[in-house]
Amino acid sequence: MRTQILASALMTGAMAARPYLNSPDTGIELVLGDLPATQLPELDEIMGLPDFDWAAEHYLPDKNYTYYRNGAGGEYSYRNNLEAFHRYRFVPRVLAGVSELKSTLATTMLGHNISAPFFISPCARAEYGSAQAEYGLVKGAAEGEIIYIPSHYAYLTIEQIHAAKAEGQVVFQQLYLTSNDTVTQQEIDRSEKAGADALVFTVDSAAGSIRHRAGRYGVGSANSAFSTFTWDYYKKLQKKTSLPIILKGIGSVADAKLAVKYGAPAIILSNHGGRQLDDSPSSLEVALEIYQEAPEIFKKIEVYADGGVRYGGDVLKLLALGVKAVGLGRPFMFANVYGTEGVVKAIEILKNEIAVDAGNLGVADLKKITASFVNWKPNNWFA
Repeated sequence: MRTQILASALMTGAMAARPYLNSPDTGIELVLGDLPATQLPELDEIMGLPDFDWAAEHYLPDKNYTYYRNGAGGEYSYRNNLEAFHRYRFVPRVLAGVSELKSTLATTMLGHNISAPFFISPCARAEYGSAQAEYGLVKGAAEGEIIYIPSHYAYLTIEQIHAAKAEGQVVFQQLYLTSNDTVTQQEIDRSEKAGADALVFTVDSAAGSIRHRAGRYGVGSANSAFSTFTWDYYKKLQKKTSLPIILKGIGSVADAKLAVKYGAPAIILSNHGGRQLDDSPSSLEVALEIYQEAPEIFKKIEVYADGGVRYGGDVLKLLALGVKAVGLGRPFMFANVYGTEGVVKAIEILKNEIAVDAGNLGVADLKKITASFVNWKPNNWFA
């Protein structure tokens, strides 16, 4: 009994001592902590995606950084997005012959070729990070041969962003819509005319959000209206365009099933980066529930996911469940502080990590990764 009490006390103390996780510690603060606030680290100093976060926080005005970094409520969903990946341990295999692995990173999204299984998720106000604004993102995506989804609330216009595309570049377009059918049709027509290859209808922001951190700087949610949309509206929306309409913000198995029922070509599992409903599940948790309860969904439509992805290993865990491609928002916004060069560096970092981690996991062909490469019983790291 005494041993149990002691163990309980030690566990309680350990849990209480674990700090609130803002971003992983890469050691950059120790090496570059004395860097003047007016100076960005050299790109060569950036070792991983979390370093871009550190550089942005160090360099940007508090208001600008806070807009990107903030989350809803107590920011527990923000934290959970990061931590959820580490509740599940890999099951590495050896002697797997992984010499050709890098050649298997390429995949497709709705039939469009991309060089690796990830994309740039929509994030507003790119000008807060760089004078290049969305130009840095669209040009970086072109060089890295991945898909970029510009935000409906981008600083640059839809026309400006799509005019900056490289020849043959694939760009989807995010839309926030209103109940005004005339305005909705105008927005769709603009996207089509500009050359969008697909539309991304964000559905997880039905009522604005509570963002205390951002509210202090007057940079809360860009969309605060209460939604009137229903699944029947989505069906009607599909008739307004020949473009595929991806649903972004699916957070349950039930809604994933409805997306299939209502003809969605693809969905993005997402909780808006933890910026809308605090205590909403991470995309990894939802993907796992779909895999366990309705795995056929991964065969019927394309499933993407975003939120909390910072490492190649995070991408692998989502792919193992059946996710086709993984989105990143904040990391690319922080990388865009360096403009196009930063975005390209972020793409290169993630490609390399995916390949190295997959190789060490024993995955010879990324397209053949399965759930068996992960132990889906939660470990005690998160307690």
